[in-house]
Amino acid sequence: MLMKEYRICMPLTVEEYRIGQLYMISKHSCEQSGGGEGVEVVRNEPDTHPQHGPGQLTEKRIYLSSKLPSWVKAFVPRIFYVTEKAWNFYPYTITEYSVSFVPKFSIRIETRFENNNGSNNNVFGDTPTPAENVCFLDILTDPIPEKHYKESEDLSRWRSNKTNRGPLEKGWRDNHSPIMCSYKRVQCSFEVYGFQTKTEDFIHRIIKDILLVGHRQAVAWVDEWHGLSLEEVREYEKTMQEKTNTKVKSNQNNSGPQDPPRPAISRSISVTDERSLKRMGVMTVDMSGTSTSSVPHCPVRLNSTPE
Repeated sequence: MLMKEYRICMPLTVEEYRIGQLYMISKHSCEQSGGGEGVEVVRNEPDTHPQHGPGQLTEKRIYLSSKLPSWVKAFVPRIFYVTEKAWNFYPYTITEYSVSFVPKFSIRIETRFENNNGSNNNVFGDTPTPAENVCFLDILTDPIPEKHYKESEDLSRWRSNKTNRGPLEKGWRDNHSPIMCSYKRVQCSFEVYGFQTKTEDFIHRIIKDILLVGHRQAVAWVDEWHGLSLEEVREYEKTMQEKTNTKVKSNQNNSGPQDPPRPAISRSISVTDERSLKRMGVMTVDMSGTSTSSVPHCPVRLNSTPE
């Protein structure tokens, strides 16, 4: 198992981000859906935790076959999805990912939000994460995949009219106010011999990119969600989930012709002796009275097709 703790600061307060997080996830999921892939929301309902109190339980299916590297595609189905279950007891959340046909694969993410710049070294209150496993992500300067870059989400050019914040400048985490931090403890496990290290490293690279893009967007879109009430953002979330589910399902149903069935493969067996034929259930005929000239001397050839 590979564990890392990511710390991502934003020029927001924890209370503001309660709305921004819900807005960002809903809009981001819809943007990333299409072509038979994306995020399908299976359920989204209230839930109560004995320790963390009332919250929200969400279950999603994330279809991402085309985003997998070739060495992963070699052993997964053509239509492939990851199941996500998330428990939101803001400002604490738990998210778990699993794949039904790979029981030894799992991802667990614990998140806690605090109004600081990532200075809490025991934010989860159990065992401090070793320093070598702590990774600060900077939404201003850390690179993201080129396909995800948008000038409107570049925080060195960003300016919020509603909050009068931005653009961010180098070293902003040391002196910006307000500032908050998303602490994410990510545990990734893929206990398959020969693939474990490579797969766990790959998953952490993907998670890192997702965290950077998502938190950048939450800040860049602040003028879209700032000032919304929790009820209003929940209504927006419901509308976007319906839209996203429709996009995913319609594209899957109209994704073009399916792969043709695998043709049956025939193979031939040459048999020349009578004992072998009888063992296979083939009736033989006594040919002793027949002239050798009228019967060609050749093996009997049987065709078989695998089930």
